[in-house]
Amino acid sequence: MEIEVKNILAAFNKLLREVVVDDTARMITPELIKDFHRMIGQNLGDHFDAIPGRFRDDNRVVGRYLAPDYRFVPELIDTLCDWLQREFHYRDGQSFSTLVVQAIITHVYIEWIHPFGDGNGRTGRLLEFYILLRTGLPSIVSHILSNFYNETRPEYYRQLDMARKNRNLSAFIKYAVQGFRDGLNENLNLIQQSQFVIFWHNYIYEAFSDLKYTKRDAFKRKRELALSIPIDKELDVDQLIELNPGIAKRYATVNRATVLRDIKELQDLHLVVKTGRKYTANTQILKAMMPGKKA
Repeated sequence: MEIEVKNILAAFNKLLREVVVDDTARMITPELIKDFHRMIGQNLGDHFDAIPGRFRDDNRVVGRYLAPDYRFVPELIDTLCDWLQREFHYRDGQSFSTLVVQAIITHVYIEWIHPFGDGNGRTGRLLEFYILLRTGLPSIVSHILSNFYNETRPEYYRQLDMARKNRNLSAFIKYAVQGFRDGLNENLNLIQQSQFVIFWHNYIYEAFSDLKYTKRDAFKRKRELALSIPIDKELDVDQLIELNPGIAKRYATVNRATVLRDIKELQDLHLVVKTGRKYTANTQILKAMMPGKKA
């Protein structure tokens, strides 16, 4: 398992260097597919029921699915690669929607053709990642589909089976695109939240930069407390002074009156608000300053 994970991470890093650093993205070809399989299967020994980088030489049944006869695999992969180049015209430039659909379809066809004895899912997901990455999407976005399939595995297999039985990919594409959209929104929310935390911390630093102090330790203690308070939680006094080891250490040597005085000073700076017996970061003051935002 450890080697398998290392192989996948090494493959991701290699493709990142190839596409982002070296700018040498390749077309989807049989040799590239074999190369991807070789990367994920190397050094796995008996734990990998295939020869890395080589198409299978026997027939396989996956669950209730009988994969195509192994003798047809090279021809099927050749046909798939030719069709991808002809239909999705990577060299001529692709729209965002086109590249997403190509990534989804490529993954599905690798699953259906099942060209290798083992590692087809990992190879398909690596191809999917590569197609998204080579068109300029950030690495974190290029992982969205793979993560979505893992998080919805029963539905993933159900959709895959339905598409095969109906000989129609429309429902699977819809399922995958919805997951991709939700993943994009989730990543966007995380980025926006991270940016807001940075803005909030900058605001705290600015608030403290205007203060005059006589005791540097007390100044740093209060500033660290303000920076440590989460932007989305209500905490009582005891929770505030145990937020992290650094805060706990600073407040372990002061009395309760000092703790309350520090919190009161943060309130006076409008960095903290009190509701009942609990305190929260006063991020509303920053939100009110942002364009299009209301307190």
